[in-house]
Amino acid sequence: MNHRFCRWSSAVLAGLIVWPVVATAGPPFVTDDPEPVEFQHWEVYLASMQMKSANGWSGTAPHIEVNYGVIPDVQLHVIAPLAYDVSESGGSHYGYGDTELGIKYRFVAETDNVPQIGVFPLLEVPSGNGHEGLGSEQLQVYLPLWLQKSWGQKDNQWTTYGGGGYWITPGHGNQNWGFIGWLLQRQFPNHLTVGTEIFHETPQQIGGDSDTIINGGGIYDFSDTHHLMITVGHTVQGPHQFIAYVAFQWTFGPAK
Repeated sequence: MNHRFCRWSSAVLAGLIVWPVVATAGPPFVTDDPEPVEFQHWEVYLASMQMKSANGWSGTAPHIEVNYGVIPDVQLHVIAPLAYDVSESGGSHYGYGDTELGIKYRFVAETDNVPQIGVFPLLEVPSGNGHEGLGSEQLQVYLPLWLQKSWGQKDNQWTTYGGGGYWITPGHGNQNWGFIGWLLQRQFPNHLTVGTEIFHETPQQIGGDSDTIINGGGIYDFSDTHHLMITVGHTVQGPHQFIAYVAFQWTFGPAK
């Protein structure tokens, strides 16, 4: 796939239940796309995401994400995180967080007049310690639909993608919630891609607040194999939150 802002993901922590770190997608953005990894190709990320809210800091330090094109138009996905939670009251915890598993399937290919369309269901497996704010202690499910369209020449291309989905999040005080987001990015001929997204989330807890966040950043391609990704974002509606993501990505597979 082209070197664009492919995936932001985060496998995550209950401490981030105020923020969908229980993954909505792919580095370095929260909004995902329908484009799977090419057949027999790999994407590997060594990454860290941070979130600052009124309750303190939480995130991953680091997490590993692996994506593999198992058959044409189908990608397998896993995130294994080391998570932390530091509260304003002074408590802090660090350990293994919730594991994320997923399958991305593109069922409509892009044409001149039609966007590509795909689904990317995710499972958040409760492998983290919920009492320490490092896990949810409940299996959580995300069911999204994504669309994407590109135009322009290679190495000087515009791409827009987005969509939304529904989180099923059982557990005391939680409620199922929705996500919708959209992104616009440009790939430049100097190995740099920049983009910005806006996304909105409905309340994730009973009596909680919705939020809207604008996030921006870029990816630099050192080569066809090595890539650096960075984004930062902030709420424009809802409780105050600051988010940041940084990753080093390896992409590799059989020569064409």
